[in-house]
Amino acid sequence: MGTPWMLQLERPVESRPGSQLVTRSKHYPYAGGVSEYTQRSDEELIQPIILLVDREDPAGEHHGIAAAALASVQAFLRDPENPDWQDWSSAAFGKTVRRADAKMFAKVLAAFPEHALVEVGEGRAAGLPPMPAAALPKLLAKLQVSGTQLPRGEPLPPAPLTIVLNASLEMSTGKAAAQAAHALFAWVLESKPGTVEAWVADGFPLSVLELPAKEFRKGARKSAGPVIQDAGRTEIEPGSTTAYVSATKVR
Repeated sequence: MGTPWMLQLERPVESRPGSQLVTRSKHYPYAGGVSEYTQRSDEELIQPIILLVDREDPAGEHHGIAAAALASVQAFLRDPENPDWQDWSSAAFGKTVRRADAKMFAKVLAAFPEHALVEVGEGRAAGLPPMPAAALPKLLAKLQVSGTQLPRGEPLPPAPLTIVLNASLEMSTGKAAAQAAHALFAWVLESKPGTVEAWVADGFPLSVLELPAKEFRKGARKSAGPVIQDAGRTEIEPGSTTAYVSATKVR
């Protein structure tokens, strides 16, 4: 008997009207492709991810990106049988990465006890359950999305699982964090349950790597999960391939 989230993973990911979500498919030049919605409906569920951006001592960028991606996945793994998670994960699993200083970050944690708090090195992020995109609580809605930027900082050490980002797109930290979260969640959905279970048992080891366009495209052909294709709502051109997961020693 598998765990509840393992049962969830065995259900195929669907593509719904108005979305561009595609699982592993010959229609994409890489291992597969996943896109955000091209437009958002009032009924769409979206997962808020709150990234701590400390004003005095901010974390390094890769630490923050990894924390945001893990917060998204760990929030899901805590309660995958929740109907909202079921609806959200069967569509394009939209996310919004919002920044908060230390004071606001603490308020979010207190206001939403169902959060998944993740620390990666200096980075801290909280993943919340899906909510209606058009009706976010005021505390979350007033947190800024655009312009989120962390300093480069120290790179993360190598890990069995790596989120690879397309450096040529020059994404902001917030944009890169959202794309990283898409890639990691897509990997969780499409991987064998035993593979994900082994990764969880190892403590969610994760690294982040940025590659120039040519190397990114080459690596994407051997990705461990879907390649993320952005809808172009913010910052970058529609159809840009942004991120994928590379696995080296994950069973």
